[in-house]
Amino acid sequence: MRVLFIVQGEGRGHLTQALTMEALLRREGHEVVGALVGKSSARELPAFFTRGMKAPVSRFDSPNFLPTPANKRSSLPRSVAYNVLRVAEFARSVWMLHKRIEAGDVDLVVNFYELLTGITYFLFRPAVPQVSIGHQYLFLHRGFNFPRAGRTSLALLRLFTRMTSLGATKRLALSFRPMPADEAQRIAVVPPLLRREVAAMKPRRGNYIHGYMVNSGFARSIEEWHKSHPSVPLRFFWDRKGAGRVTRVDSTLEFHAIDDHDFLCSLASCHAYATTAGFESVCEAMYLGKPIMMVPAHIEQDCNAYDACRCGAGIVADDFDLGRLADFAATFKPSAGFKAWADSAAGHIVPSLEKAAETVPVYPLSISTMFK
Repeated sequence: MRVLFIVQGEGRGHLTQALTMEALLRREGHEVVGALVGKSSARELPAFFTRGMKAPVSRFDSPNFLPTPANKRSSLPRSVAYNVLRVAEFARSVWMLHKRIEAGDVDLVVNFYELLTGITYFLFRPAVPQVSIGHQYLFLHRGFNFPRAGRTSLALLRLFTRMTSLGATKRLALSFRPMPADEAQRIAVVPPLLRREVAAMKPRRGNYIHGYMVNSGFARSIEEWHKSHPSVPLRFFWDRKGAGRVTRVDSTLEFHAIDDHDFLCSLASCHAYATTAGFESVCEAMYLGKPIMMVPAHIEQDCNAYDACRCGAGIVADDFDLGRLADFAATFKPSAGFKAWADSAAGHIVPSLEKAAETVPVYPLSISTMFK
């Protein structure tokens, strides 16, 4: 089976999922022929992805969410305005995706939550089957519980999620825990895609707080807390464009450019973990038995954080008040059963992809059926 990846390039989670998926498929004798990654003007593609991906990697212009002026949470008005002005660039990307899919050497497209994949399938109806994979497809599951949030925000999130998976024969919803399939929505609930490196880590309880923030504007909050607690070692990772490998504020506060190996080693040895609630890193922390504080940067991460809290993984906060994390860590007990669920990923996901490769895409699509 020859597989093409199309990957949303914003954040770290989809990239690490793609790396893990490639390794799973290669172990089963399948070939990943390429990885097409959406690019953002505000972020750089982390070097760990280009180093780790065996298949050729290509970039294309893709819509992305812009942060507020404070560079913390995402701003919907700014994002819409910015992306509307770039419609011509995105149209060229859609045409490129269409030509690459139809090149004749692909048996299956695996879409890691990239919006332009769904639009390509809606407009051109490629003959190649597509599977969409991501935690976000759990938001379309009738059994998923949402946090208290604005109806408009949740409706837009669900709409966006449906649009990413237009034409998909299957939606694989990565989940913190097992759930029944939702056949009406073509959803199979599967374990998270954690790399072998995570399982190989030997966690220990260090003295520092490890962190990751998707928007670098949170750095000011961390520095403010640090001024009041200078004796607490802090080691945070970011993907701030133009930042050096390590930015040392002083002897107990460091900001590191995101590097997958360094990130995992730091996570495995930390006392506790503070994050903007991306699904992938929360799963890694759960696997390694770390207490977590989640500071969501947008509505999708609000849902991630709420779901993780229901599993006993951590607490939710509005800002990086790390004192709350220290208090939580003092009484934290790791979630029972999560490691076994995560370790079963290959047995759930690879057979689903193999079956999907033999399935006819879900056509015809029309305006009335595109969101079902």
